[in-house]
Amino acid sequence: MFNFGVVTNWINDMLLSVMPQWAATLIECIVIGVILLLLYALLALFYILYERKLCAWFQCRLGPMRVGPWGLLQVFADMFKILIKEIIPLKNTDKFLFGLAPYLVIASSVIMFACLPWGYGLQIIDYNIGILFILAVSSCGVIGILLAGWSSNNKYTLIGAMRSGAQMVSYELSLGLAILTIIVLAGTMNINDLVWAQEDGWFLFKGHVPAFIAFVIYLIAATAETNRGPFDLPEAEHELIAGYHTEYSGIHYGFFYLAEYLNLFVVSGIATLMFLGGWMPLHVPGWEGFNAIMDYIPSVVWFLGKAFFISFVIIWFKWTFPRVRIDQMLAFEWKYLMPFALFNLVLMAVFVALGWHF
Repeated sequence: MFNFGVVTNWINDMLLSVMPQWAATLIECIVIGVILLLLYALLALFYILYERKLCAWFQCRLGPMRVGPWGLLQVFADMFKILIKEIIPLKNTDKFLFGLAPYLVIASSVIMFACLPWGYGLQIIDYNIGILFILAVSSCGVIGILLAGWSSNNKYTLIGAMRSGAQMVSYELSLGLAILTIIVLAGTMNINDLVWAQEDGWFLFKGHVPAFIAFVIYLIAATAETNRGPFDLPEAEHELIAGYHTEYSGIHYGFFYLAEYLNLFVVSGIATLMFLGGWMPLHVPGWEGFNAIMDYIPSVVWFLGKAFFISFVIIWFKWTFPRVRIDQMLAFEWKYLMPFALFNLVLMAVFVALGWHF
């Protein structure tokens, strides 16, 4: 499998040969930042079209078809429309916090996005506690949501923000416990080490029953964390208009929209890293010819393919199950999901201690 680190190291050596260390580092940071923001925007546009087409497929429709071939340019038309829309100033709002909130949400999303390794040698941030860092940064997004609801001086936005805060804080526990279950199996929180530990088999298959249970818990909790159906109560249109971003317009509203879709990719990417081997190809012990063919597929393709599959499952949830009530959502987390996740964590610890995993 091709190591993209060869290319990045060659670029770094070339820059160091013609300029000092600080200048090379500055140029690399600028280039990486620009690429990161471009990928962020393009993936968000892809996910908007991806969900609209999947929704249409589930409902026996065609989806957007008018702008471009098969409607592929519809999302670009929507993007240009929202960019040129006026940002409407509101009276009786906390203007500083009202303007700060969407930037907090988008910053949290971008930092998590930067932590994902897209392929062999393609990673921007690599900490020895990488998974813990991602969980910590993800918790900052709810601050922007709470600020958006409170600073808007609107009862509907405040209710939506409070719902979102309660939901995200609650389901973060089950999400963290599901991830911790896999960390117990792997024995590391370093993202690259987690991927390499799955070289001879993905954790979903190596971890026996507790890993599969953790995978199901993660999917449910991640759906709630991203405020997606059937857990989209913070944006319940028939109750709260548009939820915590009702009063936003123009690019500020677009930031919330982008962050929501990129958070879907981020949670799908984390699931890929924790359960499906990240960018690691599918290997079957003893099938050397099959494994060699799988190695020819670029690692980036493996990672994106797995992440898009997880996203498909989460989107499937939204367009299949009806929206639950707020009391049902919180009762499900505190009475059932979190206790079961705790029991599963203990079960994984027992399996690892006794060597019952594959």
